[in-house]
Amino acid sequence: MSDRPKDLMQKLVSLCKRKGFIYQSSEIYGGINSCYDYGPLGVELRKNIKELWWRAMVYERDDIEGIDASILMHPRVWEASGHVDGFTDPMVDCRETKARYREDQVEVYVPKSGEGLMYAFPEGQPESIASKLKKAKADAADYERVLLTEIDVAKYGEIVGPDTKTPGTLTEPRLFNLMFKTFMGPVESDANIVFMRPETAQGIYVNFHNVREAARQKLPFGIAQIGKAFRNEITPGNFIFRMREFEQMEMQYFVKPGSDEEFFEQWKAERLAWYDRVGINKSRLRFHEHGPDELAHYAKAAFDIQYEFPFGWSELEGIHNRTDFDLKRHMEFSKKNMTYHDVETKEKYLPYVVETSTGLDRNMLVSLVDAYDEEEERVVMRFSPVLAPMKAAIFPLVKKDGLAEVAKEITASLRKQFRVFYDESGAVGRRYRRQDEIGTPYCFTVDYDTMEDGTVTVRERDTMAQERISKDQIMNYLVDRVL
Repeated sequence: MSDRPKDLMQKLVSLCKRKGFIYQSSEIYGGINSCYDYGPLGVELRKNIKELWWRAMVYERDDIEGIDASILMHPRVWEASGHVDGFTDPMVDCRETKARYREDQVEVYVPKSGEGLMYAFPEGQPESIASKLKKAKADAADYERVLLTEIDVAKYGEIVGPDTKTPGTLTEPRLFNLMFKTFMGPVESDANIVFMRPETAQGIYVNFHNVREAARQKLPFGIAQIGKAFRNEITPGNFIFRMREFEQMEMQYFVKPGSDEEFFEQWKAERLAWYDRVGINKSRLRFHEHGPDELAHYAKAAFDIQYEFPFGWSELEGIHNRTDFDLKRHMEFSKKNMTYHDVETKEKYLPYVVETSTGLDRNMLVSLVDAYDEEEERVVMRFSPVLAPMKAAIFPLVKKDGLAEVAKEITASLRKQFRVFYDESGAVGRRYRRQDEIGTPYCFTVDYDTMEDGTVTVRERDTMAQERISKDQIMNYLVDRVL
């Protein structure tokens, strides 16, 4: 596999639109920021990721149950969870451009001499500051870079904000809640406010006893869920990495207090192994431990699984020891008993929770970034066969002499089990290249030998190696390799 091209994200965004993975939402109206639609190949890739996660979490274990909780929940849920009061970020506004930025995601070039203007830009956009410094006839070597959070508010008048030419346009930081609000019922009043859920985990906690009793589970056991969540992110970006509407894959594992650290380590290993199972490059994955200043208020310990994106190492999945915080809060606010009664030991206690939480959309991005490769004569998406949105393509060498009819029969038989593509247009080599670009792992060509001995040519995507097999063995060939 070749090294990543420097403009990988730009090329990936172009490929995703051209080939039908991902489109900008409402594009014909100019688009809506940080919202995306998934095309024919995108929905297949999403489906495969979800099915592989669900299979590992629910089907292959007897200690995890699945649910699908409502997006709209009682407003008190979000008071109990701390989202109403605590799910806020300090924001600064620009009076000139009307743009809004998270205070902790704005970097400022400060003169080392202590005198002169300071230049700000959104974190991760060094090209912006390079342009600004050039226009200001300033040398980057004369500046040091700090976060806006480190700048005294009294000095804001000396800051040239992002996308501005004059200093003093940034407001003082103000807290901004990230939850979307809407109204339930015919009257838009404060009494009828409900929230679009910012995470799926709370739907699991409030159903702890419902699931435990219905499934007759004993601790330790988990509850898994895949579902949409919504956050009014102020600085979304990097394609589908951070969006306002996204899908989470979360599992909350309920354990006896005192055993939580053991299970926490187990789930760290389990989740890292899952990414290897779906073919993500191990060298681009690592753990990042949250230090005391990074830990969420509910967490006893937290690790991120990070991936090396083209824009740097960033979070792909979080594994958290949430202690009994969530069940305790819901017991307090709902006045319902959330304790667990162990019938064998006669003990009663609030379970601790080990959480694994990852974003489906970030998994999509990782799969796309990790798969993209360029060779001299082709672009190839090297998806693991289990992830590939299109499992196989079937070609007749030519349209005549009955070859197309045989190829169509094969295609129809495979469609009962797999997403496959039939293509009779253009030279076979060109057809191969089209399939390489969308990551199809196997192509089967019906030729004149097929009419004589019933065999077809199989061409493998990554090596481009070819072999012949009986057309009656195609189904088994794919079952062994793509499921």
